[in-house]
Amino acid sequence: MKKPVKVVLTGGGTAGHVMPHIAMLPAYKELGWTLNYIGSDGIEHKIISEQAKYIKYHSIMTGKLRRYFSWQNFLDVFKVIFGTLQSFSILLMLRPTFVFSKGGFVSVPVSVAAWLLRIPIFTHESDLSPGLATKIIAPLSSKIFCTFPKTKKILNRANVSQVGLPVRRELLLGDRETGAKYCGFDAGIKTILFMGGSLGAQRINECLETILPELCESYQIIHITGKGKNTEFRHEKYISFEFVGGELPHLFALADYVVTRAGANSIFEFLALKKPMLLIPLEIGSRGDQVENAAYFSQQSYAMTLSEHKLSGEELKNSINDLMASSAKIVASQTEFGKEGQTVDQILKEIKEYLKLNVS
Repeated sequence: MKKPVKVVLTGGGTAGHVMPHIAMLPAYKELGWTLNYIGSDGIEHKIISEQAKYIKYHSIMTGKLRRYFSWQNFLDVFKVIFGTLQSFSILLMLRPTFVFSKGGFVSVPVSVAAWLLRIPIFTHESDLSPGLATKIIAPLSSKIFCTFPKTKKILNRANVSQVGLPVRRELLLGDRETGAKYCGFDAGIKTILFMGGSLGAQRINECLETILPELCESYQIIHITGKGKNTEFRHEKYISFEFVGGELPHLFALADYVVTRAGANSIFEFLALKKPMLLIPLEIGSRGDQVENAAYFSQQSYAMTLSEHKLSGEELKNSINDLMASSAKIVASQTEFGKEGQTVDQILKEIKEYLKLNVS
């Protein structure tokens, strides 16, 4: 009789540390594996509760990991220690087959507790340059998966495997006509999607607002603004959403061009969908991960890039025109990539091989 496989997922702080887990859920379900999630009371709790009600969620206390001096660091050390004790207790109760970490500060106490209990840890790094959590967890991990080829060299460990980024299956099933109907648009008119990640992008929103009247003369505009950042602009060819849930695949299908930040999850999703992209990476107040992501995509001709420091309404308009002129070349390069759907299978294959699981 096969021993049941029990998985503990962890990661959070932003949607980027959670959505790859969501992308892998259908495969876990098909295998019949039991799932639990350990996280904070932050965004990961909201996402998992809304999208995966069959997963039991366990909340722990955790502190933020900072690369700079702050008196808050001293308090957060005790939060991390307490979170590790909580994780130890939860893992001792669950006795999982393995822990899968997607990074973020909440994953550190969970991974430390798993290592103390000799539970195998698998971790995945989305960005080109590893985050602080990944750097801490890496020496504890049985296997490290990464998205970009260069990350493998940066981590410089024998157990690193470059597999790409899991993409949600449902995003590949969007319908253009359904998206047009949802927006009240014409499916035959070229459409531009503007979005700034789970928290929105206020600078992009402000620059876009200055050129919206001109853009709406020729294009339909879908604008995902972020919570509390809706614009007062009104036009029959413009629609804004603070957040989009189940209809997102259809809006992606409707979009002919995309203007977005350069978080790894979003840009790999648009790469899988073969969407010409203009990337405006977060530079101000960032560790630079989005800048590196955007530079790599630009080098591979998967996207065009506009520096946040140069961002203005006029620059945004000019960059959009350049994107449209280069769209055929971008899509041709994206088509050569052609790895959508393979990442999840590769990750599961390597996990099974490492654990010697007799699971089909």
